[in-house]
Amino acid sequence: MTGTLPSQHASEREERPGEGDGPRNLAAVTETDGAGGQPPRRRAERLFGAPATPAAPRPARVRPEAPRAVRWAAVVVGVEAAAIAVGALVLLYLTVTSTPDSLPRALAEVVAVGAGAAVLAVAARGIWRVSGWARSPVVVLQLLLGALAYTTVFQAHQPAFGIPVLVLVAAELYLLATPEARLAFWER
Repeated sequence: MTGTLPSQHASEREERPGEGDGPRNLAAVTETDGAGGQPPRRRAERLFGAPATPAAPRPARVRPEAPRAVRWAAVVVGVEAAAIAVGALVLLYLTVTSTPDSLPRALAEVVAVGAGAAVLAVAARGIWRVSGWARSPVVVLQLLLGALAYTTVFQAHQPAFGIPVLVLVAAELYLLATPEARLAFWER
């Protein structure tokens, strides 16, 4: 027994409007390629959806000028960052030209001092721009530098290195503690 469709059923399908033009399992397509109002979509848009409409542009950020004490504090931090970077270079030179007890430890010391200089340099820019995040790392590093300078002056008996650092630390902490500096950071 062979199963064949009667010819009348096939002819009825062909006579229906919209179905005789294409395969019988697809609906009639009314959209043509590119002839609609929109261009054809990219494959990524078809798979993942179209991107969202762009947001309105942000208004220009008005930054009032930093107070004088804050600018001087940024300069002091910049000077400290430069001095510490020079110190890192001196440590690197001494590490390369001599024979340290432990080369990895000596290189780690150079990297730590260089990282401290980089943090201070970035914080100096942040203080110049009166960014709230910059004040805390500067104060913490000033306290660490003050402890190191105190040790250098009184325990290592090297006042030529320790006293200038103590002066810079005291100046920086004073400049950040002035009322105008505190108010500038409070308002941001």
